[in-house]
Amino acid sequence: MGFRSAGVMLRLLLWAAFLWGCCHGRFVVEKNSLKVTAPDDLKGTYECAIGNFGVPQYGGTMVGFVAYPKANKKACKSFDDFDISYKAKPGAFPTFLLVDRGDCYFTKKAWNAQNAGAAAILVADDKDEPLITMDTPEESGRGDYLENITIPSALITKSFGDRLKKAIDNGDMVNVNLDWREALPHPDERVEYEFWTNSNDECGPKCDSQIDFVKSFKGAAQVLEKKGYTQFTPHYITWYCPEAFILSKQCKSQCINHGRYCAPDPEQDFSKGYDGKDVVVQNLRQVCVFKVAKEHKKPWLWWDYVTDFAIRCPMKEKKYTKECADRVIKSLGLDHKAIDKCIGNPDADEENPVLKAEQDAQIGKGSRGDVTILPTLVINNRQYRGKLDKGAVLKALCAGFRETTEPAVCLSEDIQTNECLENNGGCWQDKAANITACKDTFRGRVCECPVVKGVKFVGDGYTHCEASGSGRCEINNGGCWKETRDGRTYSACTDDGCKCPAGFKGDGHKCEEILMNARKGQHVSAENANARTFGEAMSAAAVEACCKDAATEVGWNFLWVIFFGLVAAGIAGYAVYKYRIRRYMDSEIRAIMAQYMPLDNQGDVQSHSHHIEM
Repeated sequence: MGFRSAGVMLRLLLWAAFLWGCCHGRFVVEKNSLKVTAPDDLKGTYECAIGNFGVPQYGGTMVGFVAYPKANKKACKSFDDFDISYKAKPGAFPTFLLVDRGDCYFTKKAWNAQNAGAAAILVADDKDEPLITMDTPEESGRGDYLENITIPSALITKSFGDRLKKAIDNGDMVNVNLDWREALPHPDERVEYEFWTNSNDECGPKCDSQIDFVKSFKGAAQVLEKKGYTQFTPHYITWYCPEAFILSKQCKSQCINHGRYCAPDPEQDFSKGYDGKDVVVQNLRQVCVFKVAKEHKKPWLWWDYVTDFAIRCPMKEKKYTKECADRVIKSLGLDHKAIDKCIGNPDADEENPVLKAEQDAQIGKGSRGDVTILPTLVINNRQYRGKLDKGAVLKALCAGFRETTEPAVCLSEDIQTNECLENNGGCWQDKAANITACKDTFRGRVCECPVVKGVKFVGDGYTHCEASGSGRCEINNGGCWKETRDGRTYSACTDDGCKCPAGFKGDGHKCEEILMNARKGQHVSAENANARTFGEAMSAAAVEACCKDAATEVGWNFLWVIFFGLVAAGIAGYAVYKYRIRRYMDSEIRAIMAQYMPLDNQGDVQSHSHHIEM
């Protein structure tokens, strides 16, 4: 009993020493604003403290009305026992349930409020004091429900709570707006964040939730880090042993470097299992893994090491050793000699520069308070409050980016509000082209004209969006009229907007063909023209096409006439030539024959030759 009492006393002294060493620091309560819009006598903006559980809507807002229960006012029991429900009806405002502090854990109140249908819980303090952070209970008070709390929670002052109760008792509807947009600073396009954790896996549900978070968040964290969107740094809390106990058995088992850096016994039992100094050494090794990986431009390997070490080297299997850690380091291709050099000699009576830097970092600077809660997430020098969950933390990280600079992962399904699924979020939509102006973000739904295939749509995003610039006609014909008639396509889309083409009239979004009566010089609609003959009424476009076709046909006919004319002239010339040649030959033959004998058709022909006497 004496040994156990001494151990308890030593732990208390260790805590006292730590607090004494941090006396120049402070704990900062992270806050968000609560704006009352009705009734008039309550209008204004009030501060409330963000609870360290549930899911705060970092970067967003939530509108609802406040309800104060007539029974179960401290929400320590299920509201089903009192037949009370706060589930929102379609079209109704969400309910922010106001309850009193006391009698049970804050998390129990939030769980009962969530099951009753409340969208958020406001806990009114029961005494006049500055706002505090509502934290999760230790292992003895933790329930299975803790990780399932999803509604945001906030603590308000007693005076403000009394005013809200009075207004509700008077029958006033209290409308409020919870605002987390300034809960985290968002100065630029890069977010810097720290994760304060522990290598100990025997500290109960908190340790389990830490490693579960690391496993689930690893992928997103590595993507953000590799692409330069974030700058991540892991940290580990250590304490020092009071000087009066440095040589004690307890201090020697829980500390390294002559009592300078200590951690609580993992099992809270000095007689068995691993000691606190084992935890300190493994914490130091994880810090050195990060430093060496960062020197090699691969800081994201820390996530792989911590995940693999938790899986391959658990305390329960007695593998929480340097040998197991070295095997993990080797599998990741890290320089274990450089890591061992970083760790140094834990038995030396000297300061370890790495752990000394970790102790200095625990003290709050600027707007960040002291780190006293494990695990703790610090985003842009502000401590995160809420559930340690991938979606909730990713939403908080995304809220740290300057607006419009968020990376694509911030628009993933993990953190989208999915408001566009219902009625397209009330935004403009072109169902034919499957284009919408509704965009789900971690900050809520926005109606913003999209950019499709490099073509930007312009408009208010709610009722009108129209493609603009070059290439606009490639996207749904720029939203203009288009129609195909008789194998020919007509379009009203131009670089200057929607304008009906020649031969058509209208506003460009709807066009009607204009037909011209060739005989009367009058214009009639296409519908009337369908009843007339082609010769009586022909559209200007049709006349133009017809004239072009006729001119082409005349040209070809003219060529054929010339061709056949030349052929006919050649044949006629040849016939005349043959005829004349034949006449000439006939006359020559007659003359020759006439010299020898008279012809029947020839009378006495005087011979030009001399007669020969017989």
